[in-house]
Amino acid sequence: MPLNRREFVSRSAATAAGAALAGGLPVVAAAPAAAAQRGDDALRKAPQKQSFTVMGTTDLHGRVLNWDYFTDAEYDDKAHNDVGLAKISTLVKQVREEKGCHRTLLIDSGDTIQGTQLSYYYARVEPITAKRPPRHPMAAAMNAIGYDAAALGNHEFNYGIPLLRAYEEQLDFPLLGANALYAKNERPAFEPYVIKEMHLGHGRPLRVGILGLTNPGIAIWDKANVSGKMVFPGIVEAAKKYVPRMRAAGADVVVVSSHSGADGATSYGDQLPWGENVSAQLAEEVPGVDAVLVGHAHKEIPQRLVVNKQTGRNVVLSEPLCWGQRLTCFDFEVEYAHGSWQVSSVSSRVLNSNTVPEDPAIVKLIAGQHKKVVAYVNQVIGTCKTELSIAEAPFKDVPIIDLIGRVQADTVKAALASTEYANLPVLAQAAPFNRTAVIPAGDVRLRDAAGLYIYENTLEARVLTGAQIKDYLEFSARYFAQLAPSAPVDLGTLTNAGSTPDYNYDSVYGVSYDIDIAQPAGSRIVGLSYNGAPIDPAAQFVLAVNNYRAGGGGNFPHVAAAKQVWANSEEIRNTMISWVKAKGVIDPADFGGVSWRLVRAGVPLF
Repeated sequence: MPLNRREFVSRSAATAAGAALAGGLPVVAAAPAAAAQRGDDALRKAPQKQSFTVMGTTDLHGRVLNWDYFTDAEYDDKAHNDVGLAKISTLVKQVREEKGCHRTLLIDSGDTIQGTQLSYYYARVEPITAKRPPRHPMAAAMNAIGYDAAALGNHEFNYGIPLLRAYEEQLDFPLLGANALYAKNERPAFEPYVIKEMHLGHGRPLRVGILGLTNPGIAIWDKANVSGKMVFPGIVEAAKKYVPRMRAAGADVVVVSSHSGADGATSYGDQLPWGENVSAQLAEEVPGVDAVLVGHAHKEIPQRLVVNKQTGRNVVLSEPLCWGQRLTCFDFEVEYAHGSWQVSSVSSRVLNSNTVPEDPAIVKLIAGQHKKVVAYVNQVIGTCKTELSIAEAPFKDVPIIDLIGRVQADTVKAALASTEYANLPVLAQAAPFNRTAVIPAGDVRLRDAAGLYIYENTLEARVLTGAQIKDYLEFSARYFAQLAPSAPVDLGTLTNAGSTPDYNYDSVYGVSYDIDIAQPAGSRIVGLSYNGAPIDPAAQFVLAVNNYRAGGGGNFPHVAAAKQVWANSEEIRNTMISWVKAKGVIDPADFGGVSWRLVRAGVPLF
């Protein structure tokens, strides 16, 4: 059977590395006369010390420029961080100038092609899968900067495998995924690793192995795109398989690019046998790893040392802050002696992209694409009677979240109108994805709707009972800290209990209820009612729910196993845009109202 391009590259690289290991080592020169006179039988020379740096980014999420397409302005946050590959490019050039280009490598840890309207545009509006495809702006920028390898992130699969393959073909460097396997035969669907040679000016070339690992949660989060096509076994298990192979193929140094947080809870519970955030576990359990570029968690870890249980050696972990806000540098010291390289020390640091200007070459490279997307997001799609803000949505029922629920409920009701489920009540879940989102009074532009619903989720309909809806809400209410009736209210600590992110706090549109945060999690939902009457635990309801939640994302109870009665491939964001266009005017009186509230022992918190 002929090999495809990826298989050919992988096997050729491994064969070449193996041949070099077997017979390609340099011949040791004869001992100098002085040494011979001392009676030495072999050259006894002090080890030669050299240094090099592996730079790393992660979770770029479609950011090339320091620009926010949701606000149509330069990106800014409370800490005045900057974002984007144009900034990263400047930092990379500085490191290369300092160290020497031949002493540096640049890698990424995944989640590259989803997250902004720039990346969305070239996936859905002018897709790179077209007959005459445009160059994906992330591919263009990363090629120009000179990446050496990148691992797959889970969001690489959001737009389907064909688009991912089109993106892969546009890259000048390998896209790695040792634990992304074809479902039919469990063979690697992407290159597992690559070995890069570095000429450090002494001895044979140093061989740096880069192993790419992605998140098993893809099987849940993008089930519709990967089911029956690819499987994603555990990260630690894959590392145990491939690190010895890399060492046998001649790798003197092994760096793992892991799209997995350092540690922490998994969002898919017991639905998969593997953990979500296991990079520290990998470092602890897999011998032969020198450094781990951590991704997925959107945290900043300048340096963390983990002791490997088997070797007793420190493994260095680092995670640069997402979106190109930071660049990790793993600084290696190595020694060459007796025909081999050994790592003598590794440390890591992060560089801050807000300390440098954007690289004008990268800005110029995508200027035309950027201009096209800015025009796209500034289309006027309707008007709104009053400003709607999401700022208080994590702790109050606000109209802007009800708008999401109303759009989803209307869409599902219309879809089920001629089916056997037409008479079932339709509810809808929604979460406060983006605390800065605002629908302005007056003209509403496409970017306003996109900023409210920042993920490429699609819509499904599942049948749940009243009792299951209550369980669902109890699970969601874990988001709040427990607060005694007389305790002061601190909005800074009220939400996100147990590190629950905002996107895993759901309210349900169509029912009314109180959340009593004086009670422990699991016993908080009070007065749950539908149409003014207590909800019947046995009654059936249709829940309009996004595909992430329906697939098990967040590990909410019942919904993943519930009967699916409808599904759509259109992003919810686009459904909202179409709804606003059809209505023409957004009037909160049509959908707003207080259907849930926080209470303590029956007393409203606000």
